[in-house]
Amino acid sequence: MSHDHDHAPASFNRAFAIGIVLNLAFVGIEAFYGWQINSLALLADAGHNLSDVAGLVLAWGGALAIKLRPNARHTYGWKRATILAAFANALLLLMAMGGLAWEAVGRLMSNQVALQEQGVTIMVVAGIGIVVNTATALLFMRGRAHDLNIRGAFLHMAADALVSAGVVVAGALTLWQGWTWLDPVVSLGIAAVILWGTWDLFKQSLHMLFDGVPAHIDPQAVQDCLAALPGVTQVHDLHIWAMGTSHVALTAHLVMPHSQADDAFLFDATEQLHDRFEITHVTLQVVKAPFTVSCVPAPDADMPTQAESQPV
Repeated sequence: MSHDHDHAPASFNRAFAIGIVLNLAFVGIEAFYGWQINSLALLADAGHNLSDVAGLVLAWGGALAIKLRPNARHTYGWKRATILAAFANALLLLMAMGGLAWEAVGRLMSNQVALQEQGVTIMVVAGIGIVVNTATALLFMRGRAHDLNIRGAFLHMAADALVSAGVVVAGALTLWQGWTWLDPVVSLGIAAVILWGTWDLFKQSLHMLFDGVPAHIDPQAVQDCLAALPGVTQVHDLHIWAMGTSHVALTAHLVMPHSQADDAFLFDATEQLHDRFEITHVTLQVVKAPFTVSCVPAPDADMPTQAESQPV
């Protein structure tokens, strides 16, 4: 057997701390001015941005949980917390956009003459939102491609920057042309774009919660890689799953009826899996003949007969 624990994700503690402080401050500003000018739009968006803070706290909690050491009862540690955080973040964002769409439809159905008079204040506050949310999103940009949890935090903040930009544009046109209907229409358009982008995060995190193979890994390519190792005649009972948003595990039986697997062989196999597929935790069992029933038999693999197989 061979294990690789050297892959550690970059720390985003400072990014989470800065992002949470910035967004809490912005929620206070937005709520204050929304209350001062009696703007339901600003008050509603303040509540929405408060959900951003909750999303960042969730993502940070997941990132911190991955640092907890494994123990006898949790031998893989707490890495799955990052998947749970990514799923919760996606769910929270989907719910927030649903609430935004509901609010937009309500405003579209009502007369909003006073909205034109509030245009300047709304534009200024939304402009602050663009700066805050863009700055926070940039803090997570470098990790979005490698960690689903960090990607969730990035998408959450980038989505809000887009919402704020839409509010500024709608506010400017409302102030200029008196188009009070434009604000809810723009909000609906932005909500649709964000829902489209968030759905993939939701599906991926749900897939990983049920031990699905991460999207960046081709199971057939992994099987072909193992089958090409010297002396291997069959790859049996191959399992690939995500322990966390940046940690992938693999177990497999290598059928080697005429060869021996020494430490050098196992080390080379582990290195290939790490370098080619970013699989960070590898467990390989070498057998002369398969003696278990594979959970997912390969389509081109010869299954052992009943006499050769025993249930696990």
